[in-house]
This record gives sequence, structure tokens and C-alpha cells, in this order.
Amino acid sequence: MLQNRPLYSSIIKDTARDLGFMFCGIAKAGFLEEDALRLEAWLKNGFHGEMQYMENHFDKRLDPRLLVDGAKSVISLGLNYYTDKQQLDPASPKISKYAYGDDYHYVIKDKLKQLLNIINEKIGEVNGRAFVDSAPVLDKAWAKKAGLGWIGKNANLLSKKVGSFFFLAELIVDIELEYDIEPTADHCGTCTNCIDACPTDAIVAPYVVDGSRCISYLTIELKNELPQEFKGKMDNWMFGCDVCQDVCPWNKFSLLHHEPAFTPHLQLLDLKKEDWNEITEDVFQKVFKNSAVKRTKFSGLKRNIDFLKNPSQL
Repeated sequence: MLQNRPLYSSIIKDTARDLGFMFCGIAKAGFLEEDALRLEAWLKNGFHGEMQYMENHFDKRLDPRLLVDGAKSVISLGLNYYTDKQQLDPASPKISKYAYGDDYHYVIKDKLKQLLNIINEKIGEVNGRAFVDSAPVLDKAWAKKAGLGWIGKNANLLSKKVGSFFFLAELIVDIELEYDIEPTADHCGTCTNCIDACPTDAIVAPYVVDGSRCISYLTIELKNELPQEFKGKMDNWMFGCDVCQDVCPWNKFSLLHHEPAFTPHLQLLDLKKEDWNEITEDVFQKVFKNSAVKRTKFSGLKRNIDFLKNPSQL
């Protein structure tokens, strides 16, 4: 079995590419010792805000062998979502690029199921689980370990070849594979663009993000009222935020995606500021059918839009 590791790894990477993944790297499953200290400090500082689920399953987040019986390998994958399409009205409340099309959770989960099925067909019976940003897996840590890139000062995974506009996902499997043991060096250098540009000062130190101040957290994860201290500081974002990625020099190498499911939903880019201000639940359901934006629900998006009005009035 061990002598087949290079062949098996090649099959997996070729299949991942055929399924549309931009990256595929493989790391040996084990305990993430360095990340344990970082995660503990991050939680202790309260940087997870009201995301109480981040406190759960601490051990599982750090050791994939607790998630999959007999886990030997973590296959990390990246799926490009970069687009040069923009909302037509520059005054409109803004939505992060990743949410222009269908919900990436479903798109990637489907691709991972296909990958696992093909692994079973070509390699033999393999026990594994697919993870897409919805379970206790430290995806950026595993992607870094698998050689897909380095974690930048904005805490996103960065690649010299294509920047950072891509989703991460994992397949944790119970077979030995050939591992990518050459981690990517940090190429942020002295650049502080992301730190300087963050509208809410969420990047409190290089490589450390206070999630409770992040616009993505505020517009999606936070279920209560938005804190008044952020009035006028949201840079007109109503769902997510791309600022720290937009200003990153490495994203000048971003490539346009070729995933049909990520084509912007009908009407999304055409809606004007007044359309968003007057949006009804019926329009919300039509524009965001199968969209990740549904996560915040109509009431949440309306809350965000209303908060952006009259930013100077505290």
C-alpha cells in the first residue's frame, strides 16, 4: 500500500483539477501544535465575538484524527471565485464577491463528494469526510501545511500565483498518501496595506484579526443589533467585506474563475441604491435564490442596509 502513495496522490490531484479545483495539496493528519496556542490565545482575547461555536470541539479543531476514524491524510483544496464583475451603482450597499453566485458550501460539497467517489473507484475503499467551512477544521492551517500558500497579515491564505480570492475545503481520509512537505514562505514582507485599509481596525496586529470587529462578522455572524461604534465605518458593506483582499498586492495576480455556479444571480449587480433601500422579502428570495446571502436572512440584510443609512448621524 505504501509504495502506491505517489500514484494515489497523483490520481487525487489530477481528479481535483478535472473537477475545477485550482489547488490540491496533501498533509499528514496529526495534531496542530502551533495552531493550538494561537487558537487558545485568540479565544481568550474574545476575538470570536458572539461566535460561541468557536469554543466548542477545541481538540477536534486541532486533530483531524478525532473527526475521522483512522485518519491518515488531509487533502486541502482551493476553488477560485474571483470575478471582475461589479455592482453597477457605485452608491449601492456592497456584497462580497464570493456571494455573487450560488452558495459555495453546496457547490464545493458536491465536488468533494464526486472526488471521494472517484477515489473509491480508482484506489479502493477509502473512508473519508468532506469539510467546507462548516465543521471544526482549521482550513487555513491545513492549506498552509499542504503547501498551498502562507497565511497573510489579514489572516487569509495567500498564494504568489493567484492571490487570495478562493475558497478552501478538505477531504480527511484514512489512507497514507505522498505529502507536500514544503510549506510556502511568508511573502508579506513589510507591507501593511490590509492593516491600514481595514475600515473597522479589525486587524489588531500583523496576522491577528479581532473577529468581533470584522465587517464580515458584523454583517453575517452577529445576530444582535450592530454596535453604534461602527456607524459610518462600514465602508458601505451590507454582506461580507473584500477590503483587505482588494488592497493586497498579491491579488493583482488573481485569475477569473470558470465556475458556472458562481455566475452572479439575476438582478444582483443591476440593483441601485434605492432598490436596496426598498428591498422586499419577495425580491430578496428571488435575487438570492441558492445564495450564501440567505444565511443572514432578509431581516439581517435589512438590518445591515438600514445601519448604512445616514452614517454621520450617531
